[in-house]
Amino acid sequence: MPLLAQILIFSVLSGVLSLIGGVALLGKRDWVNKFSIHFVSFAVGALLSVAFLDLLPEAIEGTANVEGLFLVLLSGIVSFFVVEGIVLKFHPHHHEDTVDHHHATPVLMNIGDGIHNFVDGVAIATAFLASRELGILTALAVAAHELPQEISDFSVMLYHGWSKRKVFRVNLIVSLTNIAGAIAAYMARAFITPILPYILALTAGIFIYIASADLLPEISRGKQTDKTLHVITLMILGIVSVWALSNYLGV
Repeated sequence: MPLLAQILIFSVLSGVLSLIGGVALLGKRDWVNKFSIHFVSFAVGALLSVAFLDLLPEAIEGTANVEGLFLVLLSGIVSFFVVEGIVLKFHPHHHEDTVDHHHATPVLMNIGDGIHNFVDGVAIATAFLASRELGILTALAVAAHELPQEISDFSVMLYHGWSKRKVFRVNLIVSLTNIAGAIAAYMARAFITPILPYILALTAGIFIYIASADLLPEISRGKQTDKTLHVITLMILGIVSVWALSNYLGV
């Protein structure tokens, strides 16, 4: 199968999988709210596992300049902090039990999501340029971390009076903007390929930032004492799942 076709298939799959939590929210809101912390916990494990066990080892194999790779890794963490700060001016995190929820602007929120998903598409395509197996893992990791975010986005739009049909339609379109990012990265592959190890390190830095700065605080705020074991178990499950899939795929 042509490389571009593989990239597009898994970009679409990643976008569709990320919608599962939001779609479930349309039917069983209480159930999703109850277990959202578990989705986040699994996503943390998956993102960290892909970053440390797959992206970084692949990057290190591609160059002797390991110090440069870790500098790029650090740059990925810092730069995504800056970019996220800019995006959050238009796309704040939303929680139904905070006043931020009342000041949300769904249209601007979706614009912020579109930018975020475009970056995800670039990450997926870049990983596929390294290897098919790494591309698959990256697509699944992207879906894992987008799933809890989609639950939040669905919740905000429903709160602001959007119909269920409109919420689903808009989120489907926004979630698939990763295709544009994937195509852009593929078209620029002649430029990307020579610096591929550094792009992989940059992607690893972004994944590490999302897991540690965005998702872990969500767990800390929502975790109750009787859920601690569940949270730890699901984080480990996320790590083990990626590790097992990596070995199965031969990454």
